Amino acid sequence: MNASENLFTKHEQTLKDSLEALKNRTYYSPYPENPKAYAEDADQKAKAYISSIMNNNFTEINQNNSDVYVGEEISPYLQLGIGVKYGTKSIEDYIADAESAGKTWAAQPLETRTGLLIESLERIKSRFFDIAYATMHTTGQGYMMSFQASGPHSNDRALEAIATGYRELSIHVNEADWVKPMGKFELKIKKTWKAIPRGTGLVIGCSTFPVWNTLPGLFANLIVGSPSIVKPHPKAILPIAIVIAELQKLFNEFGLPTSIVQLAPDTLASPITKNLSEHHGVKTIDYTGSSIFGEYIESLNKTVFTEKAGVNSVIIDSASDLKAVVSNLAFSASLYSGQMCTAPQNIFVPASGIKTNDGIVSFDDFVKMLTEGITGLADNPKAGAPTLGAIQSEVTLNRIKEYSESNAHTVLASKHIKNEEFADARTATPVVLVKDSSSKSEFNQECFGPILFVIKTNSTEESVSLTKELASTKGAITCGAYTTNEETRTLIENEMNAVFTPVSFNFTGAAFINSHAAFSDYHVTGGNAAGNASLISTEFIVRRFVWVGNRYA
Repeated sequence: MNASENLFTKHEQTLKDSLEALKNRTYYSPYPENPKAYAEDADQKAKAYISSIMNNNFTEINQNNSDVYVGEEISPYLQLGIGVKYGTKSIEDYIADAESAGKTWAAQPLETRTGLLIESLERIKSRFFDIAYATMHTTGQGYMMSFQASGPHSNDRALEAIATGYRELSIHVNEADWVKPMGKFELKIKKTWKAIPRGTGLVIGCSTFPVWNTLPGLFANLIVGSPSIVKPHPKAILPIAIVIAELQKLFNEFGLPTSIVQLAPDTLASPITKNLSEHHGVKTIDYTGSSIFGEYIESLNKTVFTEKAGVNSVIIDSASDLKAVVSNLAFSASLYSGQMCTAPQNIFVPASGIKTNDGIVSFDDFVKMLTEGITGLADNPKAGAPTLGAIQSEVTLNRIKEYSESNAHTVLASKHIKNEEFADARTATPVVLVKDSSSKSEFNQECFGPILFVIKTNSTEESVSLTKELASTKGAITCGAYTTNEETRTLIENEMNAVFTPVSFNFTGAAFINSHAAFSDYHVTGGNAAGNASLISTEFIVRRFVWVGNRYA
């Protein structure tokens, strides 16, 4: 048994547990999400690492000795450039190196690839704290979200892709003696089957979740045998660079080409994404980002997997405890300042009010409760700043200001809050606007960031109709609903599922519509305009390879 086969044996139980979780859709994670579960000095070492890497070239990645370095990341907490530069090379060199390495990688047995990839997650696990601070200072996420989302939760999604790939690639035998009775004789043919990877994959990252949104596509490519080029957002490179560094180190350790995975950084002024995407050597593309560019990616004659923008809505009909509902919504809207693809934007409430155990709560009283809930969270000296994080880009900040300052329908203006740890942090609390259902043109598009519309409708039925229409035309990744009525619950579920939108009913406490769990929740259904792919469905894997059979008489 060689060293790589030993890795499969080492991680076989993790694989079995993952396959069982996939089947039963139960909670499963081998990567603790509590930082206290790790070494006591890990956090301090990570702070020292981040300090040492700032204003230096990132040399942990092999870019074939490139002497061209680029980098323009800015910390939303410091509002200063972090100064890290990354080696880059020509598109032709990226493609050539990927194709060369891909031949070696595709030739590795499935068990070898599986063992190596699960082992890589253990190596990445050792860098969770480094990745967390890198995520903070590129995206503006709070520390806990940065640790959990870019660390354990990202590893969960990667492991999910590995397990799903292993399952689909081992679904039947690789060879068989085929015998057909023909009366006086038998027709005998030896048959073999190979899963041929489509080839070099391009994974295009986003600025807000550079690891969580990248690892599923990256590891889906790797498990089927395809090399990958990761093209991160120019403003969020460091977190995924650390991940790629650990992959390359592992490949090198086991005598495999480091170019199985490559980092392709660029700048806003000199982007390379379109040229890479259109190159004939790129066979599959994973994309997370705006709908406009996502539609361009989908127009290419390639196998593509997209997550684009959507308009996420909440339907409120009735509730047993409206205070708990408001508290949940305030947190959901404030978490990472609404800079999540799953954050709620539109809240539909009947003009007649909301039925509760304590009687009817009027529309205006609900709005007051919501604004007070958001303000109370934002002003909380312990919870406010860590929950809100910082605003990733000036574009988002300007959008918040526009809706906050120049709209007659604003009932809660956004404000800057003080971050005790980072005096220069770019912060903004949610802005809340009240609209009538007839003002559809004003809330029927994604307004990325902490921007909430509370929309007065004629009835819950109209709320459902508007939410369904938005999901159908604009796309939706999540939908929240609150009702104590069984018939209303069934109506909402059927109507929203018909436009391929999942519904989270009556979430309060620690359950938030923002969160999707690996091995259980499908992230994006692939059925509406929010994206054509789902993490992690069977299709997310099987479209990356082709079964080819050979026959021998």
